[in-house]
Order: sequence, then C-alpha cells, then structure tokens
Amino acid sequence: MSAYALLSRRDFSFLGGFLFTGILVGFLAGLGAFFFQMPGLALAVSAMFVLLMAGLILFQTSQIIHGGETNYILATVTLYVALFNLFTSLLHLLGFMAGDE
Repeated sequence: MSAYALLSRRDFSFLGGFLFTGILVGFLAGLGAFFFQMPGLALAVSAMFVLLMAGLILFQTSQIIHGGETNYILATVTLYVALFNLFTSLLHLLGFMAGDE
C-alpha cells in the first residue's frame, strides 16, 4: 500500500461554519441541561457532540492534508480536544445505557 492510498481528494473545508455553529449550540444546550437538571437534554447533547467531534476530526485532518492549516500545534491540540470530547461523550452515552446515570 502506497502512501498516496490514504489521501482523500475531497476538501472538507465547507464543514467549518456548520461545525462552529453546531458546537456553539451544543455548548449552550449543555449549559441549559446542567442548570435546569434535564438528563434527556444532556443525553441529546452527548449524542450531538459525538457527531460534531467526528466531523471536527474529519475537518481538521482535511485542513492539515490540504494545506489549510499551517499552525500544526493548534491543529494537534484541536485534534486532541476533539478526541477527548468524543471519548467523554461516548462514555456518557454508554454509562446511561448501563444504568450508571
């Protein structure tokens, strides 16, 4: 397998605005779920963040590959935070399914 087999020819830069808006709405909904003690909304926010963080990983990786991101430290931190948020959101969802809520 050559090194070029892992490259995608698609540029996912169009996801930037959608991801920014989605993360902002998710953050505000998470604050609402916390202050109003709504576990259903907290689960919805976790599910939303799973999808948003998967999209953010796709977007940031595309930016790195296609040259849209030149600050590699910021790109690395963004990928790390996206993976961390993805992991914690999945833990929240799986903990609820196991009855540990």
